[in-house]
Amino acid sequence: MNIPIEQPHILIVEDDFASRALLVSYFENEGYRVSETDHGESLVQRVLDDNINLVLLDINLPGKDGLSLTRELRAHSKVGIILVTSKGDEIDRIVGLELGADDYVTKPFNPRELLVRAKNLLWRVTDQSSPVKKDNSSELIHFEGWTLDCSRRLLESPEEGSERLPEGEFKLFYALINSRGQVLSRDQLMDAIHDREWTPNDRSIDVLIGRLRRKLNDNPLDPHFILTAHGAGYMFAGEVK
Repeated sequence: MNIPIEQPHILIVEDDFASRALLVSYFENEGYRVSETDHGESLVQRVLDDNINLVLLDINLPGKDGLSLTRELRAHSKVGIILVTSKGDEIDRIVGLELGADDYVTKPFNPRELLVRAKNLLWRVTDQSSPVKKDNSSELIHFEGWTLDCSRRLLESPEEGSERLPEGEFKLFYALINSRGQVLSRDQLMDAIHDREWTPNDRSIDVLIGRLRRKLNDNPLDPHFILTAHGAGYMFAGEVK
């Protein structure tokens, strides 16, 4: 496989030695630069000092847990964050997404699936930190004064600058915009975002919709851009150029 000369730097934060060693070995074998730790103390500073591109963060850490660390990381850095959770952590997964995590995997996870998720997220994180020429207008979607820069996952508002969307939010928003005027079910949106199985109790889609509405200044009681089709799904109703 082709690994860039500037290898992405992955930090694995996991207190279980066996799980951590497995992850370190797996990503090193794929050619990535990997660091590890069993705790989250001074995590933000380490991410900044060591130029970390992606953090694999166990949600159940001793001391400061993964949710608190996610909040701190997102307040100071645009580093990619993948939460590693247990099957019973559905509420924590939802909160983690609300706090700014890009994705999550559930133990026991398939290493190949984790690698694909990490590669996709790393591509977007490292792409955004590199100089990018924006000559191709097909990479930009304009709607009512807003712009979605697809190559860098940047949402640019008419007045308040730009903000990088986490991977889940971007995929969801992109799917809605590309099906403007059509209602997409939660099944369809989950497929577009994660391509994985989910249960009817999984509220990830609703959480991401709420986050997108806040960023679009879309009143959930009277939305303009993202409409709710009760019992069916969601629809993008903005005017796209």
